[in-house]
Amino acid sequence: MLYKGSCHCGKVAFEVKGEIGGAVRCNCSICRRKGALLWAVPHEKLNLVAWGDDLGRYTFGKRQIAHRFCRTCGMHPFAEDVGEGDGRTAYININCLDDVDITAIEVFEFDGRSA
Repeated sequence: MLYKGSCHCGKVAFEVKGEIGGAVRCNCSICRRKGALLWAVPHEKLNLVAWGDDLGRYTFGKRQIAHRFCRTCGMHPFAEDVGEGDGRTAYININCLDDVDITAIEVFEFDGRSA
């Protein structure tokens, strides 16, 4: 299935292909504060439609994940592995997807604080 999503103001927009089998609620310091529900997909399934200079990047700790955000409205629509090549993962914040019934998606807890 093709999902469309964006930040709040729409300056960062994307499409992602796949089936949402569940979402992860991570308790690391940034995910807990953002309140994101993350769906992991192969990076090549994520297609940025609009971003320009509005797509910011924030890394911390081991700097393995780039947390992406809109510089205008501050929303965090997705994150991604910082590595190069095949096997990269994108972590879509399903709260930023259009027409998704969040209550119908199983949520798994992840102890990112200890990872």
